[in-house]
Amino acid sequence: MIITRRTTNRRISILVLILGSIFSPALRGQESQQKAEPQPASKEQTAPAVSQNHSLEKDAQNPVAALISVPVQENLILGIDPGNRTKNVLNIQPVVPLSVNKNWNLIVRWISPIVYQPLPAFEPAPQVGVSGLGDMQPTFFLSPKHPGKLIWGVGPAALLPTATSHDLGQGKLGLGPGIVLLTQPTGWTLGVVTNNIWSVAGSGSRPSVNQMTLQYFVTRNLKKGWYVAMQPIITADWEATNGGRLVLPFGGGVGRIMRLGPQPVNVSIQAYGNAVYPVNGSPWSIRAQLVFLYPKHHAK
Repeated sequence: MIITRRTTNRRISILVLILGSIFSPALRGQESQQKAEPQPASKEQTAPAVSQNHSLEKDAQNPVAALISVPVQENLILGIDPGNRTKNVLNIQPVVPLSVNKNWNLIVRWISPIVYQPLPAFEPAPQVGVSGLGDMQPTFFLSPKHPGKLIWGVGPAALLPTATSHDLGQGKLGLGPGIVLLTQPTGWTLGVVTNNIWSVAGSGSRPSVNQMTLQYFVTRNLKKGWYVAMQPIITADWEATNGGRLVLPFGGGVGRIMRLGPQPVNVSIQAYGNAVYPVNGSPWSIRAQLVFLYPKHHAK
């Protein structure tokens, strides 16, 4: 599917409107709550609600929590040369915990990217691109149900050649190890999730795959479900020989765990600049995410 820059600009405008519609009702609700003067609740009434919110907050920020979640993540990868073009990656990445036994959970994390990839075009031809499904990336973490202060999970990660276009995927089946480590001291979530994937099959005409993805996350929780976070995704293509192996972003953003009607959600927006990136790559990006949370469906 061929898409022009005008279509991409419309997507950016729609993204801004969506974020505004998500955050502004919460802010208006917070303002009206401050103006109202309800009768003070007793400790017995407030304690369970505080406890539930605190538990949901911790689970929502834990990649291997026994919590079903459905993140919808929009990534605008900006400033790609030549022509200052924009790549768009919409990741739909459900996380489902499965109970193995009384001591262990298997956390299935399945990333399905829907990609708009800009293609180089010579002037005066318009800048165009191709759109479709990218390579899916499932990861399976075996994690203890009752960890100590250090929460962890380990298991295989895969790269599936599901792309609907040559330009949207790598044409290889890949496998490798994945690991997540984190801790959650009062008011904080600190951790890292990483994997390295090697190609094991696929088209002989496509380059071999040897790539690492590492995301560290530092989250500071504030009042009323708000938080600030740094969650950059560092990538390394170990097969690259032209100095473009590493993408090293820095930045962060703000988010809130709240309710849209009866539905608990985790909504956030973050911006990252790339200190290191390949020639003609993107110098910066914007990431917006809406996560649907289902706390009643814990693995038992």
